[in-house]
Amino acid sequence: MTLSQKRRPVSTAIRPSPVTLLLYLFVPCILFVFTVFAPLIIAVINSFYEWKGGPLKTPTGFDNYRALFQDSIFWGAFGHNIYLVVVCIIGQIGLAFILVMFVNSKLTHCKGVHRTFGFFPSTISAVCIGMIWTIIYLQDGLLNTVLSKLGILSGTWMKWPNWLGESHAMLMVTIPLVWQYIGYYMVILFAAIASIDGEIFEAATIDGATGFQTAIHVTLPLIKNTLLVCLTLCIAGNMKAFDNIYVMTRGQHNTMVMALYSWQISLQQGNLGYGSTLSVAIFVVSLAVIGGSQWIVKRLTKGVEV
Repeated sequence: MTLSQKRRPVSTAIRPSPVTLLLYLFVPCILFVFTVFAPLIIAVINSFYEWKGGPLKTPTGFDNYRALFQDSIFWGAFGHNIYLVVVCIIGQIGLAFILVMFVNSKLTHCKGVHRTFGFFPSTISAVCIGMIWTIIYLQDGLLNTVLSKLGILSGTWMKWPNWLGESHAMLMVTIPLVWQYIGYYMVILFAAIASIDGEIFEAATIDGATGFQTAIHVTLPLIKNTLLVCLTLCIAGNMKAFDNIYVMTRGQHNTMVMALYSWQISLQQGNLGYGSTLSVAIFVVSLAVIGGSQWIVKRLTKGVEV
């Protein structure tokens, strides 16, 4: 038997055995069970108890869930999360798509620099971003100082607006979230658009399509699956928003969100039973919002060819 006959095909030689595959899958599965599945089951169990911590638990049946439906603070926080979702879908994904179109255009130079600086805010800790924007929003902070230099504001700094006050706070805490993650979605959209055959864009140009028409009628339909992934990530991230809002307002000035409210009930007030109920509710409503949004998008794009 010659050497060439003994040699196995490359695809067969490097293919791992079923046992090896199972071993590779075992570790992530165990991590998933102990970090996601098990805590969720424990939270569901604890939601049926009055529990202040420690070994003593008092069964309450569905009392915690009855209290949840009557909890105006939680539903107000849920409304704030929906506000975050809507604004961030438009601000994060929408602006990211527009910026990607500009960067990919023939008129833009130093594209690598634009991509690097666009992604940079996503690498900064949410706590740091919250602190930076809090300093910007102070009455004597950067924003009011610039506005005063431009002549838009007058008088001393004590008369300047408090941007984290009651009437502006929710919008002001949303802006840092938009700014932080635009670059994140830009990277995803860059990769999606790069996978499109260049001949498609050339054909659109030959047919006389403008850049705007190409973006709307060619690019968007071809990356709709990627946009759906971005939509899911955006909704999931904003339904569990916590860091920025905790640093900037602590939930005051009508900026309470669900995760922050659950944290306050569980850790500040020590009501771990009702806190578990809130956690389960956050999980359920987040799944409902994500599933509902995906259903709406699929219905709206049902006739779009990819």
